[in-house]
Amino acid sequence: MVVLNRIYTKTGDSGETALVSGVRVPKDDLRIACYGTVDETNSAIGMARLGTTGLLDQMLGRIQNDLFDLGADLATPEEPVPTFRAMRIVDAQVERLETEIDQMNDYLTPLTSFVLPGGTPPAAHLHLARTICRRAERLAVELARREKVGAPAVKYLNRLSDHLFVAARYANDKGTKDVLWTPGANRG
Repeated sequence: MVVLNRIYTKTGDSGETALVSGVRVPKDDLRIACYGTVDETNSAIGMARLGTTGLLDQMLGRIQNDLFDLGADLATPEEPVPTFRAMRIVDAQVERLETEIDQMNDYLTPLTSFVLPGGTPPAAHLHLARTICRRAERLAVELARREKVGAPAVKYLNRLSDHLFVAARYANDKGTKDVLWTPGANRG
């Protein structure tokens, strides 16, 4: 095992970075933007976790680990086929999100209006994570139109944004502190 004491390598100074395969691409490549936005989602979830405990915190911790899996998946193009065993998101990870959404949703009352981001600090951070995740999903869909991307990776992002919405409501004292949209309230 090689241990580096420096965080900087200087290999990106020319505006390029390496994919898992070692292939160098521009730092503004769509693939880099996609997994970079997944990393942003992970950071926003980390902020939300500062105010969560119990079941929700455990769920978010698993999701943060999954997001590193997803970043590795997206950083390893499917074509040409890698010569090593690539990390890939699998359907079981998507299914776990669905199970957790259903678990949390059982505690929530049905919505009668759209929810404004806010309420408690963890919920506000989860709403921010949700919007970043939606951006990552849009980038993944665009990438999948240009290159081969595993279907579970795109599904995971779609389901994760739903999960984060429900988690935000759950973090808002199971929906009791949700801030609901009042259409036209400030029209005068």
